[in-house]
Amino acid sequence: MSEGTSSDGGDLVVGEDGLARPVWAASDPMLRAYYDTEWGMPVRDERGLFERLSLEAFQSGLSWAIILRKREGFRAAFDGFDPDLVAAYDEHDVDRLLGDAAIVRNRAKIEATITNARATVDLRSRGGLPDLVWSHRPARTPEPRTFADVPTTSPESEALARALRREGFRFVGPTTMFALMEAVGIVDTHLVGSHRRGTSGVWSSSDTPWSAASRTS
Repeated sequence: MSEGTSSDGGDLVVGEDGLARPVWAASDPMLRAYYDTEWGMPVRDERGLFERLSLEAFQSGLSWAIILRKREGFRAAFDGFDPDLVAAYDEHDVDRLLGDAAIVRNRAKIEATITNARATVDLRSRGGLPDLVWSHRPARTPEPRTFADVPTTSPESEALARALRREGFRFVGPTTMFALMEAVGIVDTHLVGSHRRGTSGVWSSSDTPWSAASRTS
């Protein structure tokens, strides 16, 4: 795709379709489709959040492109990220997953995913994973104009990490949880000027506190 940069220090690129995207989503068709249709859109169901929490954990230390390219492999290997099915995995499943080239074969992350599935099931009696995750939405969302303005943690992501650890979750550090919050729409870190800024329906605007309407959306 032929592209031209915007005036935002090169952090946004305007494509042939006239839409401004961050550099990371501007050239690779897979990343562009993910950015245009999924990243930052609200995810409020248990299975969807468990999948994204799991993939963010696997992404730790790797590029998101690697995880995204393997997502269908992850889904097949982990039974569609059904928490009940994954919670029942045993050592034979760990060995199976360690031999599956379609996923990232990291024992600690595989075992953490199984542990987190069990914690997700157990959490249902105390409101469930969606309620816990979404209870950490901030009163305001960032309004980044450049990549340098995008935070990597927040007080809310630190609190979410602590809350999940108390419930027995693993690989849920503050940076990983901030990435989760970005991915599922709890915060909007689309750069100002991007065609996706403010499109999630969660935030009425980037510079006002969370409205009563958005709390129930």
